[in-house]
Amino acid sequence: MSKQKIPKKFKEILDSITNKRARIVIDHILKHGQITTEELEKDYGYNHAPRAARDVREAGIPLETVRVKSKDGKRNIAGYKFGDFNTVRKDRIKGRIGWPKKFKVTLIDRYGQKCLISNAELEGRALQIDHRIPYEITGDSKEKDLNVEDFMLLSGTSNRAKSWSCEHCQNWLKKKDIEICKSCYWAYPENYAHIAMNEIRRMDLIWQKSEIEEYEALKEESNEVGEPLPKYVKEILRKSLKKKK
Repeated sequence: MSKQKIPKKFKEILDSITNKRARIVIDHILKHGQITTEELEKDYGYNHAPRAARDVREAGIPLETVRVKSKDGKRNIAGYKFGDFNTVRKDRIKGRIGWPKKFKVTLIDRYGQKCLISNAELEGRALQIDHRIPYEITGDSKEKDLNVEDFMLLSGTSNRAKSWSCEHCQNWLKKKDIEICKSCYWAYPENYAHIAMNEIRRMDLIWQKSEIEEYEALKEESNEVGEPLPKYVKEILRKSLKKKK
C-alpha cells in the first residue's frame, strides 16, 4: 500500500506519542502505510489487535479501518491507516491519566472482588479497571480526584467482549453521545436499556465452587433432551414464569 503524505505538524504530534502499543502502530503505519490485525498478532504478539489500534485513537490520533486480505490471500481482515489529519484530538495527546496503585482497592471496596459484567468472583490481580463509558467517548475527567462511579472492574474476557461490542457500535463510530452510553449494558449492566444501541437483553451466568455441580447437572439434562444449554436454561426460566402467572 502506498504511504500517505504526512503533514509536518501531524508528524510532530505523532512523534510526541509515548504509549508503547500506540507507538508500534504509529511507527509501522509511517513505514508501511498501514498495519493489519494479522501483523499486530503475529509480528508484535497482540492477541487483541484492536486494543493496540484503540490506544492510538485514545491518544487523539485518527485511524481509519480498512478491509484487506490476509497474507495468504484467503481471508478478509482489518487494517488501519491514518484518518483525516484535521480531526486530531489535541486534548487526548497525553493519553489516559495514570490510576493510583490503591485505586483498584477502592473499586473492590465499592463493588466487591468480582467482574461487574459476569459477577464472577476473581482475585484482585485478575480484575481490570475500565471506564464505564469508553474513554474514546468521554475522555478522562479533569477533576483531581477520580470518581469511583465512573469506573468498573472487569475480567479480561468481559473487557475484551465490551471492547469489541463498543468498537462496532454506531454511537462509537459516529454519534459519540455520552447519554447513549449511559443507558448501555456495557456501561451500566445494573440498569440498561440497550446493548450497543441494539434492543437486546443479556445475562451472564457464572457457576463457581459448590455451584459447579448444579451446572454439570443442567448440562447433562440439556444433552439428554438434545438442546443447547443456553436454550435449555431459558426454557426452565420460561416455565417458572408461567407457573407464577
